[in-house]
Amino acid sequence: MENNFDPNAAAVADSGIYGLPCSAEEAQIIIIPVEWELTTSYNRGTVDGPATIMEASLQVELRELHDEMAPLSEDIINALYEGTIDEEPEKYDELYARIEAATEKKNDWLRERIAYWKKQGKAVGLLGGDHSCPLAYHQYLNNIGEEYGILHADAHCDLREAFEGFKYSHASIFYNTLKFSNVKKLVQVGIRDYCHQEKALAESQPERIKIFFDRDCRRRMYEGARWKDIVDEMIASLPEKVYLSIDIDALDPKLCPNTGTPVPGGLEYEELMYLLNRIREAGKTIIGFDLCEVSPSPDGGDWDGNVGARVLFHLCGVAAR
Repeated sequence: MENNFDPNAAAVADSGIYGLPCSAEEAQIIIIPVEWELTTSYNRGTVDGPATIMEASLQVELRELHDEMAPLSEDIINALYEGTIDEEPEKYDELYARIEAATEKKNDWLRERIAYWKKQGKAVGLLGGDHSCPLAYHQYLNNIGEEYGILHADAHCDLREAFEGFKYSHASIFYNTLKFSNVKKLVQVGIRDYCHQEKALAESQPERIKIFFDRDCRRRMYEGARWKDIVDEMIASLPEKVYLSIDIDALDPKLCPNTGTPVPGGLEYEELMYLLNRIREAGKTIIGFDLCEVSPSPDGGDWDGNVGARVLFHLCGVAAR
């Protein structure tokens, strides 16, 4: 069938992400939206991140990219939102048990979808939702015995054993992921908010966890170091196979003001783009990626979605074969 798609024209109604016309079967990259935020601990809204980015993506200028939104099952969309927890311990415990069970059900569904598309030879990325979503991807990689490292850009370490009682918290994603011995290295970038427990865990595994604290990187740059030199150190810390995990709050909050847990400081947009490009140029094999914690503005503004759509577009470009 003749394809009359014009990448220079405006996106048409009912087209796919970024206005692309191809089907999932034709696509090289599959983006699985995960509308999920059961354990968010500050601002809410990441559940709407995929839809916000989908809408904003229609304004992104195209180069070479083919991807498709995969459908999210209705039972996962219907997340367990509850009112204020009262003082009755039985109800408190029952709510936490329901949330944990729902999370495990979501992970089961997501592992199946990742495995399905991987068997079709697709590159697969996740679009959250809160940052607990990618655990299913790491469970899948563990199940197939893949050895790899993780480049994690975030304001937070996400190395808490649990947070607010949730063992599957967005603040615990990499504590849970590091339980898998096939994860050989965790390189964290943009970090500027962490607790004693997280710092102690990183210091106890210096060969496995490398943190590039935002303040340390800034000080080095103010004193003459180049971002290129710091990025070289990040890349040198990673093995040949790399999973990219991007929390939008790794960026300066001016770029993501409505994200769930904004923190002053952070990466500029082009600093993150440079880092991603250099990882690709270094010949690393990108085995998967995610973008999480994008939230729409309560007043209907589209700035967060605009930035998130461009970060996702770049991730797809880096992951494309």
